[in-house]
Amino acid sequence: MSLAPDTGMETIELAIQTPLPPSSSTLYLPTSSSVSIVSDEGSNTDAVPIGRNQSSLPPMDKGLAAWTFLTAAFFVEAVVWGFPTAFGVFLDAYLSEPRYNSQPNASTLLPLIGPVASGPFITPVITRYPYHKRTSLYIGALLCWASLFAASYTTQIIQLVALQGVLYAIGGALLYFPCISYLSEWFNEKRGFANGVVFAGTGVGGILLPLVLPPLLSAYGPPKTLRILSTAIALLIVPLLPFVKGRLPVSRTRATGPTPRGRRNTEWIKSAPFWFLVIANTLQGFGYFVPIVWLPTFASDLNLSRTNSSITLAMLNCGSVIGRLSMGYLSDKVNPWLLGFATLASTSAATFILWGVLSYNLAGLLSFGIAYGILAGGWSSSWTGFTKPLTDNDPNISMTLFGILLFSRGMGNIFSTPISSALSSAGSSSNSTSISNLESVDHLGFHVGGGKFEKMIVYVGTCFAGAALIALVGWVVDVTKRRRSGERRVVQER
Repeated sequence: MSLAPDTGMETIELAIQTPLPPSSSTLYLPTSSSVSIVSDEGSNTDAVPIGRNQSSLPPMDKGLAAWTFLTAAFFVEAVVWGFPTAFGVFLDAYLSEPRYNSQPNASTLLPLIGPVASGPFITPVITRYPYHKRTSLYIGALLCWASLFAASYTTQIIQLVALQGVLYAIGGALLYFPCISYLSEWFNEKRGFANGVVFAGTGVGGILLPLVLPPLLSAYGPPKTLRILSTAIALLIVPLLPFVKGRLPVSRTRATGPTPRGRRNTEWIKSAPFWFLVIANTLQGFGYFVPIVWLPTFASDLNLSRTNSSITLAMLNCGSVIGRLSMGYLSDKVNPWLLGFATLASTSAATFILWGVLSYNLAGLLSFGIAYGILAGGWSSSWTGFTKPLTDNDPNISMTLFGILLFSRGMGNIFSTPISSALSSAGSSSNSTSISNLESVDHLGFHVGGGKFEKMIVYVGTCFAGAALIALVGWVVDVTKRRRSGERRVVQER
């Protein structure tokens, strides 16, 4: 069909992929406008006249639709990423069974399953083909179920790493990235808080699973527990997916017109503070996942029961929920560099003091878990505060920056596992004799397990101290840059 334009009317080619202004809840088009759209096949298709206020969008930062999306995204995050954050319980079970720990390099390979690799390669695909977001959600749910279900039928460590680790991570990324992309459509002024809510879902899942898994592992063993878990994940996720949808209309129709804003805005590449953020984020990733993976094993070496060992991890994730919500809220109000430096430095101090010195009993270990969860767990919720000035409220740029940050942190998570495994082995062999002879010295967290965790604790604390130092430098660079920009504006106004 064709539109007959009035005299002097210009044809407007509507770029469907270009995000709408975030401050508008209604798409306004002049009554004297017409829309000419090019379909995927290349033929022209015409539309009926579009009147003023005819295309209404739900409001941002409020309304039933926005909060329904946020609730669904929260539970998707809790179900999908709660399992990796509770993997320490599985690791303790794997390392205690001969059919797993007797295999070559078991102590090095098994911890690799827990750290979750991010999927930055998915970001450009979602940006280029936004109508695939919904499809990726269902594919991701299928992969999460299939990976755990298939892993339940093997006892080979390499296959467990490939299925329970890598394939599950790919499925989780396919579920995660659309949620983050849609979040920037629904929230602007409250984006930091909304981001904190979504990330807090991981902590909630990490609270519940460490309490649920030990009875299942004791009664059925790892294989049957994986089967039960895979079925539960599928039943919980699939009903949520219809509510995980965007605010902006997306069509399979390919529009001609301006290139989407996210593809031309490259100012963030030239931003020195952003790259300091990436470095600090990478160092944080190298340390962050180590206690999550090893805390139940550390508790076992304290001769705590499997239930108490799981409680330590649950308390860490409980603190993580508090930290993520608080950091997300504060990132909308406070300078993110100040928040970042304070939390990174405090996490380093908590690691050395609470874990290294005081964690020689259950009370000390619980204190460390809660403090570490609050301080270190909230870091990812501060990302929005760093990236928001660079995105110009463009979901495409937001997705790109989040992909980079997830990639850098994911690399730290992956490589920290073999590093921590090597440090554990080295600490055990070098310190077991000397620690056993120090009967007159009060035991410290450093001495647990014959001292095999000492170097690991020092490694984690040093990673956070290094990240805090980089954040401090980034803060100085950011302040200097803002001051120079302000001076240039004053000169231009004169």
